[in-house]
Amino acid sequence: MGVSNLVFVLVLTVAIWFFVRNMAKLRRNIQLGRPIGPRDRKAARWAAMIRLALGQSKMLVRPIPALLHIIVYMGFVIINIEVLEIVIDGIFGTHRVLAFLGPVYNFLIGGFECLALGVIAAVTIFWIRRNSLRLQRFWKPEMRGWPKRDANLILYFELLLMLAFLTMNAADRALQLRGFAHFKPVGSFPVSGFLLPFLRDRSAETLWVLERGAWWFHILGILVFLNYLYYSKHLHILLAFPNTWYAELEPQGQLGNLESVKKEVALMRNPQADLPMEPGESAPPKFGASDIMDLNRVQLMNAYSCTECGRCTNVCPANATGKKLSPRKIVMDTRDRVEAIGQIIDAKGRFEGDGKQLLGDYITPEELWACTACNACVEACPLNIDPLSIIIDMRRYLVMEQSAAPQGLNLMMTHMENNAAPWPFSQQDRLDWRAEAG
Repeated sequence: MGVSNLVFVLVLTVAIWFFVRNMAKLRRNIQLGRPIGPRDRKAARWAAMIRLALGQSKMLVRPIPALLHIIVYMGFVIINIEVLEIVIDGIFGTHRVLAFLGPVYNFLIGGFECLALGVIAAVTIFWIRRNSLRLQRFWKPEMRGWPKRDANLILYFELLLMLAFLTMNAADRALQLRGFAHFKPVGSFPVSGFLLPFLRDRSAETLWVLERGAWWFHILGILVFLNYLYYSKHLHILLAFPNTWYAELEPQGQLGNLESVKKEVALMRNPQADLPMEPGESAPPKFGASDIMDLNRVQLMNAYSCTECGRCTNVCPANATGKKLSPRKIVMDTRDRVEAIGQIIDAKGRFEGDGKQLLGDYITPEELWACTACNACVEACPLNIDPLSIIIDMRRYLVMEQSAAPQGLNLMMTHMENNAAPWPFSQQDRLDWRAEAG
């Protein structure tokens, strides 16, 4: 094992260590939420995961972006098979160790190159749509700053990785044709072969430096990208599968009862009842949610799974009429709050109150009450993320813990309590309109 192999093993080890550490941090942050019960209907969940996460069925509503996204998705999934060969070569000092597959190997390399070209074309179109055509959903207020930079960084990452892959193959093929060292004629290069005329006048040593440089750039770029995922919206590459599996299967619009309310009603009926608390619960839970510890773990996983595509906000009727609500912002704010608490835990070993909470400091009541609860955002989300569940839980807190509902809602609830109807008429007067009508 040479020096370069030892360096590669060291770099690979450090990259994997950082990735595992970040995934452990992600798991800890998601577990800050309330536990969820066991999920039933497992067959339906597996079907939903395959349909939504793997098949990307909801993306097909917009066929052209869907096709481009599928090309990028397939490119990264399939081309990463080639990463296995790079890792083996890097550890053991071999070169194209999988070439023994013969015609299969030629087919794979040719397919990888065609996909790489497709990825380059797709990310270029995505960049133009986002930055030149300036599609409205990419320029909402919540997309300023880091979200905008992150979206473009991902596109640059993908472009450079594919260019490095094709450059590596072109230099490799040029060395093969010259019979240089251990560069035996293997593989099929339908795309990078077009670069050979530009390399014809280069010396073998220059080509070797170019091939090795592109090889290192490609694998280091992949390892950097792997660890960048945690800080990026592209974490959905990993979380899309569990997120769609754990998503609610109940009919949209069906709201469940709060366990805290059920317990309160049970205690009112029987004050002597000894009701068990949830694991890790030291006090009766709040009615609704004011901070991320009051949300459940699926809701926090939703926040980390968000692709920031803006389809939810794009179909939101409240947002379309100029109200402050943006379902995408609700999810992004939830993730930002989880991250803020996670950073406190990283620094101090445990969470100490920072004088902030999700409700008020990140998400305002004005945003929450603008929601019509129409479920359009949930229906539009490619990953079945549910911003509405977060909105409803925080509304419940405002109503049941703070009595801070809008005046119109308070009046309606008063009428419900006094008149058993939302209107300001007693039951005795409810049918008087018949006499007035004639």
